[in-house]
Amino acid sequence: MSHLEISDVGITFPTPKGPFVALQNVNLRIERGEFIALIGHSGCGKSTLLNIIAGLNQATSGGVVLSGREVDAPGPDRAMVFQTHALLPWLSAYDNVRLAVDQVWRGRKSAAERHAWTEEHLELVHMTHARDKRPGELSGGMRQRVGIARALAMQPEVLLMDEPFGALDALTRAQLQDSLAELHTELGNTVIMVTHDVDEAVLLSDRVVCLSNGPAATVGEIIDVPLPRPRDRLALAEDAGYIRARAEVLRFLHSSHPAQAA
Repeated sequence: MSHLEISDVGITFPTPKGPFVALQNVNLRIERGEFIALIGHSGCGKSTLLNIIAGLNQATSGGVVLSGREVDAPGPDRAMVFQTHALLPWLSAYDNVRLAVDQVWRGRKSAAERHAWTEEHLELVHMTHARDKRPGELSGGMRQRVGIARALAMQPEVLLMDEPFGALDALTRAQLQDSLAELHTELGNTVIMVTHDVDEAVLLSDRVVCLSNGPAATVGEIIDVPLPRPRDRLALAEDAGYIRARAEVLRFLHSSHPAQAA
């Protein structure tokens, strides 16, 4: 059995004009430690699929199984990082992470251990120097680092990321992509990330899962990215494997663009 199994997942939403089938017959098996990128045109249901895996949405048909357990509600075995940081503005960086640590680890770790765990994860994302600052005092990239630290401190089996770098400038986005790649190599956690950025998808992932256009979107193509880690973005610019994978993703997106289908 795979670490995470998505089997025949579909979801239908009621609308004033009748039922809207957002996803249909989505099947995907993800192994432990894999980094998966979900990509597709706007409205294809990428975030909806991520929310089903997170337990925030309930599938109308099919289901998700994680480590042999059916996913039917949110849980600490899955942590979500959103495009917006979702930090509590009145708490410091330390306290935002500590809040999640206390929720998950109270009763299993002492107060001293939870403090050390919080500090360890702030250090993991290079935010120890700003531990006492509130979100309003931090840059967008720094806020996302705190959000990632908070998610990782829960020690989830799966880290879910919904366009986590989409609102950042290009330089900050590149820095956080490199940091995320380093964390994945170091921790070996399973990551599923929604992105619109082809280069980001190929740089970070082991497989790029391309969703077809909605309604009734499904897995259109899965593209392997068999590149060794760690990855150097400058060296990859001339790497044949990187160029091939990037071209395959672009070909899929171009061939499935609504303007092409019209």
